[in-house]
Amino acid sequence: MADLKPILLVEDSPKDIELTLAALEQCQLANAVVIARDGAEALDYMFSRGAYEARNTADPVVVLLDLKLPKVDGLEVLEQIKGDPELRHTPVVMLTSSREERDLVRSYSLGVNAFVVKPVGFDQFFQAIRDLGMFWAVLNEPPPIGATTEASGES
Repeated sequence: MADLKPILLVEDSPKDIELTLAALEQCQLANAVVIARDGAEALDYMFSRGAYEARNTADPVVVLLDLKLPKVDGLEVLEQIKGDPELRHTPVVMLTSSREERDLVRSYSLGVNAFVVKPVGFDQFFQAIRDLGMFWAVLNEPPPIGATTEASGES
């Protein structure tokens, strides 16, 4: 199980962190969950900077990214991840309470893999997180390691 990639949860709401962790735990996923509480911390994790400079874990199997974050907003985090040749194939799911069309359009134009509006009700939120966790950590088949840069002609 040591080769399982972590899930990166980027969320500033303690309540949403707690609910998300509980929902993912109920799926019995073996993936570790790394929590970043703002966009700057998420970027530090993804680019192995600052407190994460020495991290030796694989890039996340999925990034669950809130849109409205302190320091660096979710759209900027998304743009930097998808703009990097080494990280752009990392699945990013925008998990937000925003129902604004411009946020949806901008997210997809930057390369988000999915845009999920957080359900208001506890049970619906819980089920949505369980479904996301199962899909991205278990069901989704990522590209083979090294194939992502080979296919694009990069080295």
